[in-house]
Amino acid sequence: MRIGINGSSSMSSLDDIVNGVRAAADDGFATYWLAQIFAADALTALAVAGREVPGIELGTAVVPVQPRHPQALAGQALTTQAATGGRLVLGIGLSHQPVVEGMWGISFDKPVAYFREYLDALLPMLRGEHVSVHGERVTAVGSVDVRGAAAPPVVVAALGPRMLELAGSVGAGTITWCTGPRTLAEHIVPSISRAAESAGQPAPRVVASLPICVTDDADGARESIAAGLTVYGQLPSYRAMLDREGVAGPADIAIVGSEADVAAGLRRVADAGVTDFGAAIMPRTGIEAERTLAVLRDHLG
Repeated sequence: MRIGINGSSSMSSLDDIVNGVRAAADDGFATYWLAQIFAADALTALAVAGREVPGIELGTAVVPVQPRHPQALAGQALTTQAATGGRLVLGIGLSHQPVVEGMWGISFDKPVAYFREYLDALLPMLRGEHVSVHGERVTAVGSVDVRGAAAPPVVVAALGPRMLELAGSVGAGTITWCTGPRTLAEHIVPSISRAAESAGQPAPRVVASLPICVTDDADGARESIAAGLTVYGQLPSYRAMLDREGVAGPADIAIVGSEADVAAGLRRVADAGVTDFGAAIMPRTGIEAERTLAVLRDHLG
């Protein structure tokens, strides 16, 4: 299992993102992941960081597709791919109904069907092909030409069976958040693997991000994580995965405790069949941050 850093919780400025990528690269981590939330634009930030920091793979975890036409996203992703010298992993997914309808004023009707149409347009455009998609929800006609940029691998945020089938059959894999090791082992990995095999696709990449913290006060750390991640226990897609895991909230699947506890948690994730771990480090002190990084460094391949 490759280990990387999910820097989404520390996105206070563009300089912080660049410094985070540089620190991850210097420490030897394989990947650095960034979410598209209500802060810096993830693809733009990774393009900037990639120009300054060589070597490390850079991924979005994830960019929601509803507010971006496929042609616009293809152009931005290929530009980022060119800026980073071909080191981008494009992680995309559906946002949540309260955001899509309540904040953006966009229909959330038939989200999986919409996403399938979206991929019908996006994936060929990333390969430089001309598309003519006239779907129920997506219309895309044209192409994108970014010189020197090959199509990045596309991983799909997928939790439900239909999204996992789509991710495995046409995508390069999946990326998860707030999904525990039992659910990864019993649901995510076998579902997407079957879909990829049935479609004649290579073995899918399974990228999992979880909160992580080495601490002498596990209860206190979990309380802090629970307070910061309350919303994820309320959104239906994540709630379904937490129920499947048999836990009350995101803090219950966080990898928290002593060095030995955290090492055991990393082994459970690897044993679930995860190919890439994105560590969302959530310390309360600088000492906890350093101890967590030390354990993660010890597990680099």
